[in-house]
Amino acid sequence: MTQDGRTARQALGAYGERVAAQHLEAAGLEVLDRNWRCPEGELDLVLREGAVLVVCEVKTRTGEDGSGPHEAITPVKLERLQRLAERWQVEHGIRAEDVRLDLVAVHHPRRGAARVEHVRGLL
Repeated sequence: MTQDGRTARQALGAYGERVAAQHLEAAGLEVLDRNWRCPEGELDLVLREGAVLVVCEVKTRTGEDGSGPHEAITPVKLERLQRLAERWQVEHGIRAEDVRLDLVAVHHPRRGAARVEHVRGLL
């Protein structure tokens, strides 16, 4: 447990989401929501890039285990993200013409700066 009561895994995930949000904002996207939850699941980041609503899944890893970020996103996960994106829009009174699902992989080595990989359009 960390000092604020989170597990090491939760703290790593929160770190990765902060890094991802900063990276995406620096790339010109606007963060609309973070860690939005409903009974069906959670959206890590909801952003806007122009007229496009971007739902972003963030995966944070330590070390190099050889697996790529795409391996973390299964067809079942994609379907759930699509449903959650629809629900988020309904609950926020937003109807985007275009919705994109992205992945940000944050590689957090034991030493040195984190490396960020942004994969646009998972579908």
